[in-house]
Amino acid sequence: MTDSLYLLPAVDIQGGQAVQLTQGIAGSEKVFGDPLAAALRWQDAGAQWLHLVDLDAAFGRGSNAERIAEITARLSLNVELSGGIRDDASLERALATGCRRVNIGTAALENPAWCERIIAEHGDRIGIAIDVRGSRLAARGWVREGGDWAEAVRRLSDAGCRTFVVTDVQSDGMLTGPNLDLLRRVCALTDAEVIASGGIASLDDLRALRTLVPLGVTGAIIGTALYVGNFTLAEALDVAGR
Repeated sequence: MTDSLYLLPAVDIQGGQAVQLTQGIAGSEKVFGDPLAAALRWQDAGAQWLHLVDLDAAFGRGSNAERIAEITARLSLNVELSGGIRDDASLERALATGCRRVNIGTAALENPAWCERIIAEHGDRIGIAIDVRGSRLAARGWVREGGDWAEAVRRLSDAGCRTFVVTDVQSDGMLTGPNLDLLRRVCALTDAEVIASGGIASLDDLRALRTLVPLGVTGAIIGTALYVGNFTLAEALDVAGR
């Protein structure tokens, strides 16, 4: 068993542009330009995975699926796609972009039976996004509040979910450090791989996450810290053991 983390640089797409939100709040975005250029930059720097988010789909105001398919076709790395996947049609559209895995968020709260069915059908191409605010799940666009996150992890783990992407909403985009306690608690409930998302600000944060690899944390999504230059992806990959 390796003690290394795999890293997923994040590219959030809104209106065809790469942006970064603060705590998932619409209107808080900083614009970083062409998402393909960003994706190729992370690929060239050594990334083996990319975390793509369709923010327009997530907020229910459109889709960047065609743009995402164009980006995915130009990449040789694995793409994890999130945003607005709530039913068979949006799932089919997301899988058709050529991504390796899709993350299901809001639907996991609103329709767990559907999530169980698609996990059975698609196996490890389905990941479940566990977005947590306090002890509760944050729902659509992180605006509403859902049920108990531990119950969702148990149920979907029992259904065969292989990957949980865990975000502490209050730390996302804030550069305040990952919620290590939350990650430990999720790992204690499942044998699935757990990917940390939100709050990573420094190389020391990655070192701390790496201590959780034996518990089940296998990867980390990094966004804001890369875009504002807190460290380079090469430095991060070195610390992560990749």
